[in-house]
Formats: sequence, C-alpha cells, structure tokens
Amino acid sequence: MTGLRIQECQVLCLSGQRFNLCEILNFCSFAVDHMEGEALVIKCPKWSPSVKITWYRMDTHEMIPAEEEGSRVFSIERFLWFLPTSREDSGNYTCVTHFSSNRTKSHNMSVQVHSYKPGECFPSRIHYPNETGRGKIACPTIDNYKDATIVQWYKDCKPLQGQRYFKKEKYIYIENPGREDDGYYTCQFIYTHKGNVFNVSATRIFISEVKYSPLPPQIIFPKNKDVVEAELGAALSLKCRARLGIKKQPVAAVRWDVDNLPVKNLVLSRFREETHFFDGHEQVYYEETSLNITEVKKEDLQSNFTCIALNTMHNTRVTVTLQLKVQSEEVLPKALLITGSLVLLGAIAISVILYQSFQVDIVLFYREIFQPYSDKDDGKIYDAYVIYPKNHTSEANFVEYFVYQIMPDILENKCGYKLCIYGRDIYPGEDAASAIEKRMQKSRRLIILLTHQLINSKEDAYDQHIALYNALIQNDTKVILLEMETIGAYEKLQESLRFIIKQQGTIKWKEEHTVHPQSPNSKFWKQVRYHMPLTRWPSHSANTK
Repeated sequence: MTGLRIQECQVLCLSGQRFNLCEILNFCSFAVDHMEGEALVIKCPKWSPSVKITWYRMDTHEMIPAEEEGSRVFSIERFLWFLPTSREDSGNYTCVTHFSSNRTKSHNMSVQVHSYKPGECFPSRIHYPNETGRGKIACPTIDNYKDATIVQWYKDCKPLQGQRYFKKEKYIYIENPGREDDGYYTCQFIYTHKGNVFNVSATRIFISEVKYSPLPPQIIFPKNKDVVEAELGAALSLKCRARLGIKKQPVAAVRWDVDNLPVKNLVLSRFREETHFFDGHEQVYYEETSLNITEVKKEDLQSNFTCIALNTMHNTRVTVTLQLKVQSEEVLPKALLITGSLVLLGAIAISVILYQSFQVDIVLFYREIFQPYSDKDDGKIYDAYVIYPKNHTSEANFVEYFVYQIMPDILENKCGYKLCIYGRDIYPGEDAASAIEKRMQKSRRLIILLTHQLINSKEDAYDQHIALYNALIQNDTKVILLEMETIGAYEKLQESLRFIIKQQGTIKWKEEHTVHPQSPNSKFWKQVRYHMPLTRWPSHSANTK
C-alpha cells in the first residue's frame, strides 16, 4: 500500500474492508489543494503524546522552524501553518515523528496553492472524502483552526439559502436530500491568530445515494497520437468517447484542450464543445464530447488536441494532431487503389481468422522454437500467486490435490515457473495479512481458482480483495481465472470478478483427474501457459531440472 494516492485510500475506506485507519494514514501520501491568500493549517498524525515532530520542505530539504514574530510559514508541534498561503508554497512536505526508541515515521503530503479565478470558489481538484446519503455535511479541516467561525455555505459556488438547509456548528443538514442536491459544497469560515483575521474555504462532494460504481476512466476513441486528416477552410468534428463507470456518475467529465488550454477558456469562436452521455451494455456509463471546428486554419496543423476524461477515481488523456488531407491528383488510380485495398483486407481477414483460431498454439510454438525468456530484473520473485479455497477439514479434496500436486508438477517442474502457494510458501509465524500482500506484490500473475466454496466463503475475502485491487486499481498485475467447477451465470460473483470475466473470460477445467500425470500440452494447460509470463530461463533448462 506504500505511496497510495488519496483517491485509492478512499477506495479502501469505502470498500467495506476492515483496515485500521492509522495504517491507511501511515501508508498514504495526501495532497492538499488550497486557495491563494487564505490561512492553511495541516495536521500531522500523532502516534503518542510524548513524541517529537519535525516538519521539512522536501524539495529544499529545509526544516520548517517554530513560530517567530512576523513568521508566515512555521510549525507548532504537529501542525504546519501558512498565514496566509502563497503560490510559492506549492510543493511537497513531510512531518517526521521521532519515537523514544530512536525510530522515526514520516508522513508525506503535497500542497498545491491555486490562484483565484473569476467564478471559481474551490480548487479544481477535490481531495476531501465524499459525504453520501444522510444529508449531513461536515466542513473539512475546520477542527485544525481553533475557535473558527463559519460565515457561509455554498453549493456549486452559489450561496445556500432556503428552509431545507439547517446550519449547526461545523455541519450543514439537508432536509430529504435527493439527486438535485448532489454537487460541490464549500464552507467558508474565518480564523483569528494573534489578532490577525484570515479567510479559509474547504470543499467536498455530496452524493445523495450510492447507486453507482466508478471505474478507472478509459478513453474508447480516439487513440493516443492519432493523426486526423483535415482540409484548410473546411469544418471538422473531433469526437472523444470515454467509459466512466457503472450507472450515471456524480462527478465525471470528458473535455477537450487545445495546446493545454481548455476550449471553454479560448476566445476563438470557431471552437465549440458538445457533450452527450448514455448508458451502454450492463449500464456502463459513457460520455462523448465533440470538438467542432467551424474552419480549419493552417495554425491548427501545428496544435495538439487533447481529450481528458476524469471521474472521482482518476483522470486520463489522449492527444491527436491534424494533417492536410491528400489531394485527389496525388493518390493512386482509383481501380488500383480499390483492388489493392481488397487484397490487403482479404489477407488481413485471413490472418486474423488464423491467428484467432490458433493464437495459443502460435504463441507457445514461438516461445518453444525461439526460446525467448525474460532476463530483466523486475523485482518480482514469483511468476504467479495462487488463490484457492482453504480446506479446514481432515478430508482431502481435489482442489488441494490440484494446487499442491498437479499445478506444481506442470508449471514448476515441466515449464520452469515459480509459484507462491499459501500453506506451502508462507512460513509459520508470519502475519498472514502482511505475508499475503507482500507475496502478491512480488508476483507477476494472480491465479484464482473459482469454485463454489471460494464464492460462498467469507474467510478468503481478504486475499481476493487485495488481488482484485492490484488488478483493477493499480492495474499492474494480470489475473488468470481457472474455473474448476461449473459456476453458471456468474451472478453470485462480486462485481469486480464479473468485470474481469467479461474482459478476458475463464479457463475451464474439463479434464478428469486420474492417477495418470497431466500433460503440459493439453488444451487446458496450453491456455494457462499462454497467459503466464515468459520464463526466467530458457525452456531447455526445464528439461534438465
């Protein structure tokens, strides 16, 4: 979990897993976005009443001193003060906790100070956790400012007024909240320090009902570095479509930048944006934004057009450029062009059909003939971590026989892979949760054996959660699903597993388990080997092992 972004920390907190809050705070590096000219007080997590805390600015390696007369930036115990903030304060800071046993613990945070812009009452990036459903919204960070007084609440930059809103202490209550109440809520308060009065504002998102599920935003089209043909003086429409989650998202956007400037900030009247949103298969939520150029000019051929898709989890972008459309007198004769295109399309179609039909055999044949192998030090120890239902009875079952006998014999002894199997490679006395997480981080693949026992068991939820988190959120570990029993329509599976199955399917075990050894060249094991990484040594070494 080291170095998690704050959005990912929020995913862990909201996922229902019972992580210790202090553990989450220790591993996360938080980001703070603030307005220029306001007071800002940041609090360092305190681990015991007797510890000493020292603050540093990381990019200059300077220790931040205690308060002196006229100080603007200073530290007092666990607090870091900016009275007020300046653009030059943007940077990375760390607080170091010194324990009596000479141990230290550091907590990193990034501070970004924004300039005021007309019509903007909060920074463009929101980092305080969302409020959901109950109609009670707390003013973020106000507890860091002693005796602060809230002056006004805003929703989407407009002052809150009406009998449906009730203010008390640091909270605002909404009577019978509905979808129309979803949005950004900003509390503005004043803080007095040694006779000097400062303004402070903080914003968080309120969501009336949690009936949606965000996914990492994915731009469907265009592709990054695409080149679009255009004619000078003609109109052109650039479309960008992105997948943003399951069902309509409370915070999501797809927009265009021209040379890193949002289209809405350009004064050129020939650029216009038009946005549509719709639900696809299984209520997957998409947004599509068109950049309409009324007249393409020569300078547009030198510009970068960037589509940005974002939601509460993350943001992603692709960039396209324009080039002049080839004129008719410069192209090949029409008949030759059509004939060549048909031949090329036919060859491509046949190649695609052959490859799809024999893809696994082709890849494995290539590996066997040319013997490619990975000699890059990627920091991994295992080729795959195996997740399977644990048997707590004295009776042997086929799944354990498969995990402890058949799988190591095929993948380790005959194919040269190294597996990590719970119960075999996690040593007695190790902390199970920590050991599982470390072994997964050191593995190139995650193999999950799907059985009815695994689906219905709550005991195995932890390693499943960590595995799916690595696959979907961090996106750095591929999953191989082995369907050891007929699961059916998968409706009992959790949503993240169904999403992976939809993307890549499962490998179904249909072979009878007999006393005869399994062949690595059977259809089942060919598919497993195809999804495994390259071996760490040439395949002929396996024959001598």
